Formats: sequence, structure tokens, C-alpha cells
Amino acid sequence: MAHTGAMTGLLVCAAVLVVASAFGLLRARRDGRLRVRTKDGAVRLSPDELGQELGERATLVQFSTAFCQPCRATRRVLAEVAGMVVGVAHVEIDAEERLELVRRLEILRTPTVLVLDADGRVMRRAAGQPRRADVIAALGEAL
Repeated sequence: MAHTGAMTGLLVCAAVLVVASAFGLLRARRDGRLRVRTKDGAVRLSPDELGQELGERATLVQFSTAFCQPCRATRRVLAEVAGMVVGVAHVEIDAEERLELVRRLEILRTPTVLVLDADGRVMRRAAGQPRRADVIAALGEAL
């Protein structure tokens, strides 16, 4: 009888490990990817909502929080890319201070990066730290 209980416990433990590993692999694969969401294309952000002017050609918007470690690295990547590409602005928004905007845009974690075209329309989005090459490629599509 005790042997059956131990066996059941081992099976449950193994199942939890498999599910957790699959979730971790999926999240790692999707983390920081700049994707297109169909509902994002209809969303536009104004300079008033951002707290500064839009970039002449595109804007990189970063939602951050004070305790977010990957937000610092994301800030450096986005500032570097914005400095390399003429007409591109980088705007960082404190998610805790702008909860109404966070809710409206369905920001679920930080950092979240939005790539806006010249009119402020959301073209791409990434949850997590994006790679520099992916940001440059997304800008190429937005320009």
C-alpha cells in the first residue's frame, strides 16, 4: 500500500517537472520576440499619452518598472538603436505610474516594448528583453 502511494507521488512529481520544463522552454523561445498582434495595428499612441513627441520616422516605447532587472538592459539596447537610426525616438514609461495606459494596451509584464510607426500606430510588440537585431528588423518594417 505504501509502495503505491510513493509511486503515485513520483508520477505526479515527474508530470509537474515535464509541464514546468515545457512552459519554461516555450517562454524562453517567445521572450523578447517582436510580434504582430492583429488588434495592435488599430492602436495609436499620441505624444500626450507618451509624455513626449513621437519620432519623425518611428518610436520605440518601453514599459518598465523600478524593480525590473531586464528593463535596464532593454533601455540600453533601445537607446542605442534609436541613436543609430535617424528619426527614431525612444520613450520609457514607468508602468506603475501609468496604469490606465498599461491596462488599455494589455501590458502584462516588464519590459514590454512597442514599435510605433511615424503616426503612433503600434506595429510590433515584445514582452521581455528584445535582441538588438530584432529591434532593427522591426524598425525596418515600421519605416
